Amino acid sequence: MAVSVTLPALGESVTEGTVTRWLKAEGEHIEADEPLLEVSTDKVDTEIPAPASGTISSIKVAEDETVEVGAELAVIDDGSGAPAAAPAATAEPAAAPAAEPEQPAAPAAPAQPEPAAAPSGGAAEGTDVVLPALGESVTEGTVTRWLKQVGDEVEADEPLLEVSTDKVDTEIPAPTAGTLLEISVGEDETAEVGAKLAVIGAAGAAAPAPAAQAPAAPAEPAPAPQAPAAAPAQPAAPQTPPEPSQAQPAPAAPAQPAPQAQPAPAAAQAPAAPAAAPAPESDGAYVTPLVRKLAAEQGVDLSAVRGSGVGGRIRKQDVIEAAEAKKAQAPAAAPAAAASAAPKSPKLEPSPLRGQTVKMPRIRKLIADNMMKALHSQAQLSTVVEVDVTRVMQLRARAKDSFAAREGVKLSPMPFFVQAAAEALKAHPSVNARLNDDGTITYHDVENIGVAVDSEKGLMVPVIKEAGNLNLAGIARKTADLAKKVREGGLGPDDMSGGTFTISNTGSRGALFDTIIVNYPQVAELGIGATVRRPMVVNHPDLGETIAIRDMVYLTLSYDHQLVDGADAARYLNDVKARLEAGEFEGELGL
Repeated sequence: MAVSVTLPALGESVTEGTVTRWLKAEGEHIEADEPLLEVSTDKVDTEIPAPASGTISSIKVAEDETVEVGAELAVIDDGSGAPAAAPAATAEPAAAPAAEPEQPAAPAAPAQPEPAAAPSGGAAEGTDVVLPALGESVTEGTVTRWLKQVGDEVEADEPLLEVSTDKVDTEIPAPTAGTLLEISVGEDETAEVGAKLAVIGAAGAAAPAPAAQAPAAPAEPAPAPQAPAAAPAQPAAPQTPPEPSQAQPAPAAPAQPAPQAQPAPAAAQAPAAPAAAPAPESDGAYVTPLVRKLAAEQGVDLSAVRGSGVGGRIRKQDVIEAAEAKKAQAPAAAPAAAASAAPKSPKLEPSPLRGQTVKMPRIRKLIADNMMKALHSQAQLSTVVEVDVTRVMQLRARAKDSFAAREGVKLSPMPFFVQAAAEALKAHPSVNARLNDDGTITYHDVENIGVAVDSEKGLMVPVIKEAGNLNLAGIARKTADLAKKVREGGLGPDDMSGGTFTISNTGSRGALFDTIIVNYPQVAELGIGATVRRPMVVNHPDLGETIAIRDMVYLTLSYDHQLVDGADAARYLNDVKARLEAGEFEGELGL
């Protein structure tokens, strides 16, 4: 039965995605939930898992192609729609002679025309793999990589492909076990939610594909004597489908005469280790480009990392753990290095990108498109206030140890700003609103605050849901959880959708303030500058006006002037300022 693999919904407002890489090729076996392909959107890159086990019969979307959410990416044949294949393999001795004439077709399976026949046969009887809904307002996704190829066997819930939307990257699992008969959406192609991605047929359904081209076998009487030689290899027939993807440059028959040097080694290696065909990419375990990049940045040797994924596949978590273990090996050397480096000026190394022209990464292009859309759709401007956060910093210093012991997370300054911003939003609905295309205004009754994060893959905005109903501890725990997901690449569609207001900590890199761009379709975004200790004129109850060293920070509110006036922005900022300067958080901190 053919199972369609479709591009799922992967985030809010995501309508399409681009297939960046197929992890499996047509004819290969894949297990349910095994990563099948990688997809990229304007927010994140993700893996799409196989919805069912089986053989990949067809890839519909090629790499670098963009498809809408729901579009069909590939077809998996789970084998259930081709029971004739199993009898051929396990036939009675009397039936064996009849099956032998078909054996030459099995070696010919690596030929390119036969995978083309598989989709047509499997699509009629298989289970469609469709792109599921992966988040609020997500309408499309891009196949970034197929983890299985046509002809591969997949198990139910084994990752089949990787899909990317503007919010998250994810794997699409196989909905049923069987053989991948067809891949309908190629890598880098974008499909709509609900679109057929692949078709999965009954287990072992890869054999009927050669049978469909059996008429070509009589045209070659010469291979018939080779049938006895192929017969002993019959038990390995289920492993043969992966070989076509590796031997596609040359049909099996021409490979024997070996007119060229290259096809002959390929044919010689395939029988020796058919299962190792995909292995040359990374010593037996495939490594995604994202993992390679992370390993390079962390200085991790992938050859020394044991993968925890399917088939020993190295995942992001494996690299992160290896990097942490590497850092822990020489903890004493770090203080010495820091001490010696302290008095020295930083040494800036020239970037290897100097003088190069490279292709713009898809995630960068999608971010750029969103930024331009926001500026072209809104009348944006910014208002700035200066806030004395000395009391907040003092409270944090007093409570951080007991807070960490009690709550299990560190107390950073961010929860104070989030709580103050959320409380003020309740009194200023125009700042927590949305201007609709039909001319209506939606005033939200919940404060879902997104926190802009500068991740390795680009700008990401995970959302703290119902922040207005959380205390400091709740906000701190949620912030820590989202930060961990960003580091480990575990953000899901729900983590990135539903935001009504955004906070951007531009001061984390030392910036005093920034005229931030509003996260469209929201109408306002708060920027937090760097906290700086400097002399200020303060009113002392006994000394009157005097100069004191205070912790100061700039807060910037960028907003859509179509809905928010300058006075509204100033009133909102001043309420946030008053809450922070009062610093009445003792009750929540247990002080």
